[in-house]
Amino acid sequence: MATITVVVKHHGKKHEVEVDPSSTGEDFKLQLFSLTNVEPDRQKVFIKGGQLKDDADMGKLGLTAGQNIMMMGTPSSSGRDLVRPKEKIKFVEDMTEAEQAQQVGATPAGLVNLGNTCYLNSTLQTLRSIPELQTALTKYSPGPSGPLAGTAQMDLAAQLSSLYTKMGQTQEAFPPMSFLNALRAVFPQFAEKAKSNNGYAQQDAEEAWSQIVQQLSQKVKVKDSADAPEASFVDKYMSGEFSSTMECDEEEARNGGEKAVIAKDGFFKLNCHIDGSTNHLRDGIMAALSEKLEKKSEVLGRDATYTKKSKISRAPKYLTVHFVRFFWKRETQKKAKIMRKVTFPQELDIVEFCSEELKKALIPVRDKVREIRKDEEDIERARKRRKKNHEQNVADIPGGAGLPSDKAAKAQDKPGTDKKTDKSSDGDAIMGETFKTDAEIDAEKDAQVLAAKKELNAMIDPGLRGDDGANQSGMYELRGVVTHQGASADSGHYTAYVKKTAPADPKTGKKGEEDGKWWWFNDDKVSEVTVDKVEALAGGGESHSALILLYKAIPLPTAEGVVE
Repeated sequence: MATITVVVKHHGKKHEVEVDPSSTGEDFKLQLFSLTNVEPDRQKVFIKGGQLKDDADMGKLGLTAGQNIMMMGTPSSSGRDLVRPKEKIKFVEDMTEAEQAQQVGATPAGLVNLGNTCYLNSTLQTLRSIPELQTALTKYSPGPSGPLAGTAQMDLAAQLSSLYTKMGQTQEAFPPMSFLNALRAVFPQFAEKAKSNNGYAQQDAEEAWSQIVQQLSQKVKVKDSADAPEASFVDKYMSGEFSSTMECDEEEARNGGEKAVIAKDGFFKLNCHIDGSTNHLRDGIMAALSEKLEKKSEVLGRDATYTKKSKISRAPKYLTVHFVRFFWKRETQKKAKIMRKVTFPQELDIVEFCSEELKKALIPVRDKVREIRKDEEDIERARKRRKKNHEQNVADIPGGAGLPSDKAAKAQDKPGTDKKTDKSSDGDAIMGETFKTDAEIDAEKDAQVLAAKKELNAMIDPGLRGDDGANQSGMYELRGVVTHQGASADSGHYTAYVKKTAPADPKTGKKGEEDGKWWWFNDDKVSEVTVDKVEALAGGGESHSALILLYKAIPLPTAEGVVE
């Protein structure tokens, strides 16, 4: 389509501007920026009685040649002179392999299958999705303690640090040979040979996950500040605590004075038990939190059945959930797989699994989060509705109709005016009302949400506020999934799904909105998939089903109302 020349009036000057019908309102404002030196975010451009939005389609506004357009706004003190960028622009073709790998949206590196090592590759890719772990590993140096002290080749934490560093410098599949050798040296079970050939046997990804996390717990330390004591990374970010009560099922023992045993136990993962009544993750977690045990009763003088009930008294920032799908089958002498379909949520609310004390701290924050989300959704729906109505109105109005005069536009722009007076025929003053602009409505709504977010921050429990490695709302979002395909833990194939991280704004450092896409790591093959692929991992057959879920606590706003 041919361009259209319009006339923009700004501070008594007229500027002829060529408009490309395929451009947006943001493009048009950038053109005006070059002519007036007024930054786009300080411009108010009025077309057909309405203020031009950045996402407006210029081709659908019915513009005609020579049409007058009103613009208001002044340049900021910092925007009067254009400044040359301090750093020279670098194009992708001129970047090194490492620089390309570190660009926003770059496809991450896969891992080469070194012979039945998909169980390890999927575990490593999912753990790599924890940014705090990668940061801690960059500062890690092998300590002096332990039987393998000073042997970096046998130090799993040192090898993991080296592996993740190398993976961050390439987009090609990388062979994790050094880490694999260290794993087999520290845990010989992973060096087991296959019975059918001379190669290595397939292993259970959950066992690899548990052993690696255990090693990280012992070795990798973090400090909140220079003078703060060191703490285990895993204890801080990945470990929770149970408050449990164990009581004998037999009334005779209770009548004999046997008291319930109350204890606190740490955990690295929540188990999801699966039986004939398990349909959802919640069912399996509830079943795992109540278990039967056989042990000797001192009162009865014999073995008896006990029930142990557990509640979460500390929830970690990163929560691992394990689907207990494998069990030992005597007939085949193998770990068989429970094929039952068990669904799981993209967002997990754990409040019902928590102790009463922790519930009191989490529920107000959780409920406030939901309230703010509803308000934000209502605001977004209203904006979309106004945009749709505006587009329909623009399509019905001939070009130029309804454009406000200079005087009317200035009156519209004047702050603090929400009433006006008019005179009737007999001279009496009649109070009328003016309507708020879309921009004013949006500003008011945004201010209300910001105030609510500040209020939410103030509601965080004081005890939890000082524990940034804990979940402070009881709500988690799914970030990673390790899957298994096949009927046995000793065979089949493992892969991993990791949710894409939102890119950060290069100017502010704040993260933008995520696009909802996921990376699928199938050994050396890495591809982008949509969330429906992840939701289809509930199981129900020998196809890929979720074995390990990695959840992350949802982000909460700071005292300034900013969600980091």
